[in-house]
Amino acid sequence: MQIGGKVVAFALVLGLTGCGDAGMTNPMPGLIAGVRSKLPGASDPVAEVTRAEGSFVQAEGGERSEIIATLLSRNTLLQRGSTYETVAHAALDGSGRAAQGDLQAAKLRAEARSKNWLPSLSPGVSLTSLGDVVASILVEQILFDNGRRKAERAFAAADVEVAAVTLSMDINERVETALKLYISGLRGDEKASLHTRALLRMAEFERVVQGRVDGGVSDRADLRVVLSKINDIKAARTTTNEAATSARAELEAMTGRSLDSRFEPLILGKPPAGARHLSVLLAEAEGQRSVAQATMDRARMLPGLSAAANVTGSGTTGGLTLDTDQPLGFGTKAALKAIEATKATAALRVGEADEDARRAMSRQQQRLASYQRQETEATELASQSRETFRLFQAQFKAGQRSIMDVVSIYEQLVQREQAHVDAKYQVILIQLEMAGDIGLLADGDKI
Repeated sequence: MQIGGKVVAFALVLGLTGCGDAGMTNPMPGLIAGVRSKLPGASDPVAEVTRAEGSFVQAEGGERSEIIATLLSRNTLLQRGSTYETVAHAALDGSGRAAQGDLQAAKLRAEARSKNWLPSLSPGVSLTSLGDVVASILVEQILFDNGRRKAERAFAAADVEVAAVTLSMDINERVETALKLYISGLRGDEKASLHTRALLRMAEFERVVQGRVDGGVSDRADLRVVLSKINDIKAARTTTNEAATSARAELEAMTGRSLDSRFEPLILGKPPAGARHLSVLLAEAEGQRSVAQATMDRARMLPGLSAAANVTGSGTTGGLTLDTDQPLGFGTKAALKAIEATKATAALRVGEADEDARRAMSRQQQRLASYQRQETEATELASQSRETFRLFQAQFKAGQRSIMDVVSIYEQLVQREQAHVDAKYQVILIQLEMAGDIGLLADGDKI
């Protein structure tokens, strides 16, 4: 419905100062601030985001996000001053992630959406049939929109949370990858060292067997067996050396520097009580964003009320408009039900993510317990094989055992030592994976 008259028009324009969303006040300070931001010497919002101490630092005076506050407060479980923390810092220092740009863009979009309750200004220039140029400015304020603009702000805020959780997952994954590469290098070095020691022992066996063959005491087949075992160990040592070199080269390319290769036990702190998986936080943020999107879609199907004033050189006109963004149709009722179903589905997705996270954690705990058991068993078995080897050596010197019996038991000892190394490092890898899933491999304020 259109209402003419200068008085009504100016009343509408003045009334715009109090017609925003509930809880909003005079929009003029916001308009003035918007103008000031364009003046020379004004601060650049992009620069403000860039100057922030961390990606998860929230603006003062704005609405606080519980999810982002959770990410910011998280501290790494890696022991301070340990080699593992040094590797993690190297991975963080060398990171320039696309997810950081996504988060910055989402923050700027949210800042823009936070002003959507202010009146909109639309300048225009038109040419009349008489050839006159008429300039005008249209001031429009939404009076009632079924919560659409509030939902837009909620959507933008949830979009920031999604980007923040995605960044945290990306950074923790990067740190986990760097640590795994570092550990792969250590494991390769340790296994190669065991192979080198085994080759020295097998070379002694080869000398003994060669002498026995030359003296006609042993068959040449025994020598071939020993040489075959030596070649197998050499091939295994080459493989482990290559794996260690490859992992170390990849880590150096990732961090931009060479790191010390020295093993030390992994000591992880205790996760804080109630710490949730990053996948659950992501599902929660995505659920809030889906609910906001559904609210916006619903608002577009319902009628809204807006006021406008058009100011030209010849006068001012104003009016009220009642309309919808989308025309109503026979399928509108079903569409509204679908939107409500979307809101319910968002909550279900969070529940599913929480269940999946608990299952994954339980599975990792079982794997950890299994490899810890294997590490203990491998240590005991290697110790037993070492004692048996010493016994066989003594019996061989006493003429009670053949040299091939000694070679066979020594080969078993080497295999068990290798199994112990594999289990030991697998325990470390699983612990890192568990900490990375929760997002506790990097300090939140360092991201």
